Amino acid sequence: QLQLVESGGGLVQPGRSLRLSCAASGRTLDYYAIGWFRQAQGKEREGVACISSSGEITKYADSVKGRFTISRDNAKNTVYLQMNNLKPEDTGVYYCAAEVAGPRYSSLLADEYDSWGQGTRVTVPS
Repeated sequence: QLQLVESGGGLVQPGRSLRLSCAASGRTLDYYAIGWFRQAQGKEREGVACISSSGEITKYADSVKGRFTISRDNAKNTVYLQMNNLKPEDTGVYYCAAEVAGPRYSSLLADEYDSWGQGTRVTVPS
């Protein structure tokens, strides 16, 4: 069974950067599309970025385009989310999720994902 563990969250000042990691165990990520989602307090979970199993296709929420970059290292069974120029509105719990998908498919829709990590908190004070 696939298990996902996020890490790399923390408290960071506006304008600074963080890199989140999503490490998988139990199965290889070679055939999984991965999404990063976040949930702010009192708000619904939203898709932030996703990447296809091949790494060829990436998608981003408009709110993070140009600031966040999703990447994957299948040899390490890990997916990353590089977050630059962080803003207070980026605060929330960040989750990674996985779904079996074709090499060029990825989605920002949470309902499409089967496996979820426990989340890592990112706090950007105003």
